[in-house]
Amino acid sequence: MTRYIRRAAALSLFLLAALFVNAVRIQVLQADGLNGSPANRRAAIARYDEPRGTIVVGGRPVTGSKDTGEQLRYERTYPDGPLYAPVTGYSSQTYGTTLLEHAEDGVLSGTDPRLAPLPFWNEFTRSERPGGKVLTTIRPSVQQAAYRGLDGRRGAVAAIEPSTGRILALVSSPSYDPGLLSGNSPEVTAAWRRLNGAETRPMLNRAIRQTYPPGSTFKIVTAAAALEARVVTDADAPTDTPDPFVIPGTRTTLPNPVPGCRNASLVYAIKWSCNTVLANLGAKVGLKGMLETAGRFGFNDASLRIPSGVAVSNFDRRMSVDQLALSSIGQFDTTATPLQMAMVAAAVANGGELAHPYLVDRTTTRDGDTVRETPRRSYRRAMFPATALELRRMMVEAAEKGTGTRALIDGVTVGGKTGTAQHGVGNAGTPYAWFIAWAQLPEAPRPAVAVAVVVEDPEAAGGEISGGGDAAPIARAVMVEALKAAKP
Repeated sequence: MTRYIRRAAALSLFLLAALFVNAVRIQVLQADGLNGSPANRRAAIARYDEPRGTIVVGGRPVTGSKDTGEQLRYERTYPDGPLYAPVTGYSSQTYGTTLLEHAEDGVLSGTDPRLAPLPFWNEFTRSERPGGKVLTTIRPSVQQAAYRGLDGRRGAVAAIEPSTGRILALVSSPSYDPGLLSGNSPEVTAAWRRLNGAETRPMLNRAIRQTYPPGSTFKIVTAAAALEARVVTDADAPTDTPDPFVIPGTRTTLPNPVPGCRNASLVYAIKWSCNTVLANLGAKVGLKGMLETAGRFGFNDASLRIPSGVAVSNFDRRMSVDQLALSSIGQFDTTATPLQMAMVAAAVANGGELAHPYLVDRTTTRDGDTVRETPRRSYRRAMFPATALELRRMMVEAAEKGTGTRALIDGVTVGGKTGTAQHGVGNAGTPYAWFIAWAQLPEAPRPAVAVAVVVEDPEAAGGEISGGGDAAPIARAVMVEALKAAKP
């Protein structure tokens, strides 16, 4: 009898050991593979089992959640989808997350440890907190003005509060409804294919993810470089620039959009956008000086995040002198995002100091307790205050007496710079109309808003689209709304 008991005990011990080894194999050795397996839906079921936190604009949620009663229970909703899509991005059960939905996913999904009342609380209890809130810096009236201004045309708008770096508007057009991508039905797949196959590319965030030739708006950067390098010591003095001007190292002459650019001063050249003067000055500053100045404005910075990643605005590091001359007027390989050019205007408006742009004011728990607050940070010193003061004077001249008069606002000081970027062989590519500007109320210590607008028009010939005619009125509407909130 005792022998049988021993055998049964040994068998039980063996089975227990086998069970333990198998548990270790599954729980430890194969855990990562099983967790990542597409067939394992536990993580997805848990992720969508609770309503996602909200993204807030101007005190009002611009996202929500819908109870579908299905296995993946809650789907994302976007009450004003196309208007705020360049800010929110999408949260899809099929295609993942983008933009703020991605950058702040931890807070919105409730997995961020900072949402817990105590450190390691989630790990200890194996629980997730309710999704928190993301409060943006976007001002609804400014966003709506930019969206209405573009009116479905291809283009983008970025507006910044120069003193803080708060992003007041971020619009890309044409836009799309992120809610079409929220679920996992065949309709979502069809919407994904349709949006990705559209010629107008509505899912492309043109404000921060698309770079354009900046055209003449880049002349503000070149003018800053010329003043900082002391190539120009008197902005009102002649610049010793011939017209016609032969691009250095070539036999090609550079045209001007207006007469009177021969030997013009820097002030006149900015006011009337003389290509010859700024190309000449850029070549005189040299590649090193132009690179340093462009870099201080944010060009070639691959680390810029707001917190979503921003495409790199380019100023080539290696160029011949003729290429440098063309780059100095925003042509050749020079490219910039609308946000980058808004940063250029903001640096001028803020006395040369460029505040780091940011889109999230703070994050909170669902009950409103602050989790994280974004402080004001200095990005770079783009130029000396005296240089910024001179550039402000030139931009005011350009807006009041030059090419930017359609951006003027009664009783307000406005500085601006137009740009019409043509590119491609024989300028056959899509022309872009640019306008960068800032606006300051009377008695205000500094400008309240800086803005960049770009409008694409694939149907227009080069002469039928212009920064002053197409982009400046949009910038004006944006600045009017931004100034309303800035009034004491």
